Amino acid sequence: MRTADCCILVVPGYTGSGPDHWQSRWEERLSTARRVVQEDWDRPEPEAWRDAVIAAVQAAARPVVLVAHSLGVVSVAQAAPDLPAGAVRGAFLVALPDVERPGTPAPLRAFAPIPRDPLPFRAVLVTSRSDPYAAYARAEAFAGAWGAELVDAGESGHLNAESGHGPWPEGLMRFAGFLKTL
Repeated sequence: MRTADCCILVVPGYTGSGPDHWQSRWEERLSTARRVVQEDWDRPEPEAWRDAVIAAVQAAARPVVLVAHSLGVVSVAQAAPDLPAGAVRGAFLVALPDVERPGTPAPLRAFAPIPRDPLPFRAVLVTSRSDPYAAYARAEAFAGAWGAELVDAGESGHLNAESGHGPWPEGLMRFAGFLKTL
């Protein structure tokens, strides 16, 4: 699949993806990309975030490919059972946060539990061995439960601008490779 053949829905996480985040840069670069906008990026509500993903998929005029980061990954997993059958061709999921982990801030804990049912579309989960928000083994377990391919990003922090992944060209190349499989 080529980018021109699909609607790329960018699903940011908690506080949104600022201008230096790879999601924002990809959104500017990819002509068919658009952001799933949440009503409140700083006070996330699980139902509202899930519903925004569902509404964006329903509004898409072409097959959808989701590109989610952090809490956006959880929102995609929560929305998956309610998405129109066949509308989503694939999901590129990056830096799943373990919202079930003790010590997780209350606004994010509200997103627990994370669904463990297989996703109804192809998916890749990119995870770091040094992500402060999720242990690698937990991300590996969720990838297995979802039927997603796990991509080991090494010691890469939370794969965001703060961890040095502003433009993230390696991620864009991996995403392009993923699109070719759809």
